[in-house]
Amino acid sequence: QVQLVESGGGLVQPGGSLRLSCAASGRIVRIDDMGWYRRAPGKERELVADITSGGRTNYADSVKGRFTISIDNAKNTVYLQMNNLRFGDTAVYSCNANWIALNSGDEYVAARTWGQGTQVTVSS
Repeated sequence: QVQLVESGGGLVQPGGSLRLSCAASGRIVRIDDMGWYRRAPGKERELVADITSGGRTNYADSVKGRFTISIDNAKNTVYLQMNNLRFGDTAVYSCNANWIALNSGDEYVAARTWGQGTQVTVSS
């Protein structure tokens, strides 16, 4: 019932910046929290950062001070500003949302949805 569409990935040199966006669409009643995860080649998926609708944030230690997560509740969109990117940040970044929406029968449904992922490559 809710779809997430990510954008903003790409190729960047070490020390560069990128901004990821993830927009949720559907018959959304409320989004409780949204987050960004990443999976590097040969590694497990890990949490990068997440944020509640009230603005409470949580970051992985490896990105603290470099990445900033923010949310626009009116647009159901979460952003990830990534500065001072490093080789180790190369991964597929996926967003995630915990939401409540209306289904086709106008019933409340609560679930968690993943986006399709966007590639971030840090390379010189």
